[in-house]
Order: sequence, then C-alpha cells, then structure tokens
Amino acid sequence: MLDNIFQAIDQHYDEMVEIRRYLHQYPELSFHETKTAAYIDDFYKELGIPYKTKVGGNGVVAKLEGGKPGKTIALRADFDGLPIQDEKDVPYKSKVDGVMHACGHDGHTATLLTLAKVMKGYKDKLPGTIIFLHQHAEEYAPGGAKPMIEAGAIEEADAVFGTHLWATTPVGTIETAKAEFMAGADRFEIKIQGKGGHGAYPHETNDAIVIGSQLVTQLQQIVSRRLDPLETAVVTVGRFEAGQAFNIIADSANIVGTVRYFNTEVQDKIIEEMEKILQGITSANDASYTLNYVKGYPPLINHKDEAEMVLEVCKNIKEVNDTVEVKPVMGGEDFAYYMMEKPGTFFFTGAHKEGCDYPHHHPKFDIDERALPIAAKALIQAYIAYQEKTK
Repeated sequence: MLDNIFQAIDQHYDEMVEIRRYLHQYPELSFHETKTAAYIDDFYKELGIPYKTKVGGNGVVAKLEGGKPGKTIALRADFDGLPIQDEKDVPYKSKVDGVMHACGHDGHTATLLTLAKVMKGYKDKLPGTIIFLHQHAEEYAPGGAKPMIEAGAIEEADAVFGTHLWATTPVGTIETAKAEFMAGADRFEIKIQGKGGHGAYPHETNDAIVIGSQLVTQLQQIVSRRLDPLETAVVTVGRFEAGQAFNIIADSANIVGTVRYFNTEVQDKIIEEMEKILQGITSANDASYTLNYVKGYPPLINHKDEAEMVLEVCKNIKEVNDTVEVKPVMGGEDFAYYMMEKPGTFFFTGAHKEGCDYPHHHPKFDIDERALPIAAKALIQAYIAYQEKTK
C-alpha cells in the first residue's frame, strides 16, 4: 500500500506546490491566523473529512478513521508566519506588508493537507486513525501546542509525529536526534532606569547606556564563567534601545534577549545569575531595574524508540539519500509539549534550495519545494511503521 500512497503523493505534487505558494502570499502572524485556519477548514470540508475548528485558539484538527483496526496517531503541521518583510524576488512573494512565511510553515501545511487528500483515497485499507493536527502560533510563546493539548487535540492519540522543512539541510536528507533535539527557549526584557541629563555634564547623571553596556558584557559571562563547561546554554541580547539625541545622556535603556538551554537546572541558574548581575550593576550605579523573564517552550526531547524507527524506515523512501542522527540544535519548538504527553518524534526534512543560502527567519528565506512530497512520505511512513511496530 505504501508504494501506491507514495505514487499518489507524487501525482499531487503540483497541487501541493500551489497550496504552499498561495499560503506563502497570504501569511498571518501568530494568534491572528483566522484566514489561514478558514482555508484549512474549507479544505477538509471539501474532502468530507470530519474536523474541528478553533481548537485551543486558531487550531484545526481533522480525523480520518481507517477501515482496519489500529493505533490513533497525530501528524502535526504549524501554519503561522513571522513579522518579517519578504525580500525575495519570486512570483509567490508575500503580499502582506511586514509579514512572511520565513520558516517553512506554509510548506508544512501544504504537506499535511495534500497527505490528507491522498489518504482519504486509502481510507478503507488504512489501519488505525490519522489525526491531522494543524497548529497555530508556533512562532511566539506561549504558542499554540499547549492550548491545543489542553483542548483535547491529542487526547486520543497513541503517538505524535511532526517534521520541519529544514532549509540548511540538503534535499533528500532526514535528520533527528534520539533524545534532546531542540532547546528550551525563553525570553527576557530588562529596563534600566538611570538619570538622564545634558551630554556635557555626565557627572550629574546616571547614564543608562553605560549601565546597560556593562550589563550586556556581564550577561555574556554567565555561560562562560558561571555555568559548568559541560552544560549547554546560550544567552543572547537581541535588542538594546536607549537615547534620543547625540548630546543627551539617556535616562533609561531597554534590553531584550533570549536564553536557550536543555537542562532546567541550567535555566534556573541563569535566572539566578541574571538577577545577581542586575542587582550588582544597578546598585553600583545608583540606578534601578525591572526584569520580565518569560519561560517559553521547554526543550524538545524525542522518544528514542520512535526516533530510531523514523531514521530506519525513512530509508525506504527512494528520494531519501540519507537519514542522520544529529546533535541537538539551539532553536526552540513547541512540539516539545506533544513529546511531554505522548510517544513520538520530531525530525527535519532537508529543504535547502540551491543558490538560496539564507537561514530560517531571514527576509530572503525560501525552500526547495521538492522537499514537500518527501516530508509527506516521511510522515505517512512513520505512521504505518508505528502501526506495525505496536501490533
């Protein structure tokens, strides 16, 4: 049956690309994906596959019950865009100012919708039940996975699988890890309150820029000097805003950044050290501070057996040249919440577009669309293999 399914996926390639390019032109930001959700709703309505909408927010959950007994397995795709101006010169460039699909979620959605259409034709021969899990708001914590879980989206599932089209990996390569795969991702916002004044009289001020600069330097020493060198962590300052004129000393500064980790004890240590540094530097400079530390997605930890299974069975896909166990990456993913609830695994499907050497979240990001059918085949291969594995 799998060979026939693979052939059917290939036959729907043009439609898959058409869906992806349409969604690419009309992206929506996290928690605002109403039109995209409606597009997904209409697709399942036309297919005649039962679905629920507004699951945990803008999520859509469809269910295809097979004609043979078996496990219930969820396959997930996210569908939100990013607040980035699309700078590509392509016919399917985003038509929404300041918003684009810069991470491949349009491709994820096209992959899962097309797979649903194909599998509808194999319903009678299908063992078990497929849950098509279309998730909103992956890009911005608190994300869409957690509220969808709380709404019962995977309550009936025996396992959950998902893939990410990965633009830095060659087409034909499947990558995953057997334990920690993606980092926990937190966000912090710091406001330094000093005392502003004339640039000619610095002794009468408490310069927020100077204080903030000391802070940025000290924050970088948390990882290099406060943590065990065998632990992995990142503290990155992504935004530093202060000042209004060349001759005025700023009275306040805003610093925003991210923390990445795999061990929750490391997360706690970073927060503790951040507070110490803030207290020490502001106290020494007669300034004050506020810290808003937002704990985001937890680390994504795959289940070993399911990860090994994916690496093995995806070798059966003729377009897959290699399946690779890789080191964890420091990017975050709220698929982590599914892995905390159910067995399964998350994996990368190589989608590097030759001549387009731009990473995820870049204004010129794009993917090689030949990766779309490979992703669809990998997901259904994992589904069938898990059915056979648990007989």
